[in-house]
Amino acid sequence: MIFSKRAFLAVMGLALAIVVSACGGTTSTGSTSSTPTAAATPTTASTSTIQTAQATVKGKATTILTNAQGMTLYYFTPDAPAKLACTGGCAKTWPPLLFTGSGAPTGSTSLTGKLSVLNGANGAQVEYSGYLLYTYSGDTGPGQTTGEGVGGVWHVCTPSLT
Repeated sequence: MIFSKRAFLAVMGLALAIVVSACGGTTSTGSTSSTPTAAATPTTASTSTIQTAQATVKGKATTILTNAQGMTLYYFTPDAPAKLACTGGCAKTWPPLLFTGSGAPTGSTSLTGKLSVLNGANGAQVEYSGYLLYTYSGDTGPGQTTGEGVGGVWHVCTPSLT
């Protein structure tokens, strides 16, 4: 009976560590002490970096920003202009949108905000109106918005984010 209690506590501890990691546990550096369950890699783009799509966010149909593969883009409120807060373990759960082309990133449609690149710890990361862009490893397909509101600091990007 003692072994099963220990096993249960170990499993619960691991589950808690995964939940904290997915929430962006640390806001000062964005890194966490646990390894996320999904081995996410940064999304890269060289031409039409940003697209728009319709998705349901908090029960409401909304126009959102996506990467070239249609995956929802998010921003992290602890990020600040020229100050990247999501790196390390955080960036594994929330892969940054990286730009590998020359010039500036572009949108497939006319966007009200400005696209630019910040060269930082994650590489050449795409910004929309000063907000660094990320995907979420918890979204398994285009149109999903499961990262909205995670930890109270992750939010879906919309064209009006200016």
